[in-house]
Amino acid sequence: MTEPSFLVTPQGRRIAYRLTDGTGPCVVFCGGFRSDMEGTKALHLQRWAETTGRAFLRFDYSGHGSSGGDFLEGAIGDWFEDARAVIGLVAGPILLVGSSMGGWISLLLAREMPDRIAGLVGIAAAPDFTEDSMWQGFTPDQRAELERERRVALPSDYSDEPYIITRRLIEEGRTRLVLRERLDLPFPVRLLQGTADTDVPQEVALRLLGHAEGPDIRLLLVKGADHRFSTPECLGLIEQAVEDLLQPA
Repeated sequence: MTEPSFLVTPQGRRIAYRLTDGTGPCVVFCGGFRSDMEGTKALHLQRWAETTGRAFLRFDYSGHGSSGGDFLEGAIGDWFEDARAVIGLVAGPILLVGSSMGGWISLLLAREMPDRIAGLVGIAAAPDFTEDSMWQGFTPDQRAELERERRVALPSDYSDEPYIITRRLIEEGRTRLVLRERLDLPFPVRLLQGTADTDVPQEVALRLLGHAEGPDIRLLLVKGADHRFSTPECLGLIEQAVEDLLQPA
């Protein structure tokens, strides 16, 4: 595979991306926490774009994948800025596909630039997770350790290495919350959620569905699907959701 392209954001971060030319709106994939643009869902959409002739953009946040920077120095706002900079590479409307944390990033993008968004697909979207999942789930000892050491280690279901959660990630995340005030999504939205997801429970999807305001917001619950949402059946549902939103009104 060829090397990715790179851009430098206004904040000086070096971001890796892969842009496939094609018919718009450009589909933009926003990955999850500690994920990268070489994951199963991103590559599936890459193949779909090549087959259908659609424009497609995937990228790595700073501190992720092939991009520069230290993951432990990053926070939600940084990764939102990275996504905003990458989107600047394409003209015209975009269709956002946000997986897990990428769902939160997509909602931040949609809140800032609703006129550019043709639609949004959330896959186990995790808005406000630093506050509602991490901070609220910490024990008193973990909160004290975070305050004292400026970081705390959490076990991971996906790696032998623990998640290191920094105090900056928690505190900066509080300035980026989207479920505490009105959230207008004036474009078609499809939310995909597995009922067996232990990282982002279905209650999060139901809360987002109830909180967001828009003319066409739908939630599909998939019984037995987990957080990865990467079985052939789940990948087919992602593709179907994207194609649904790309149909002419």
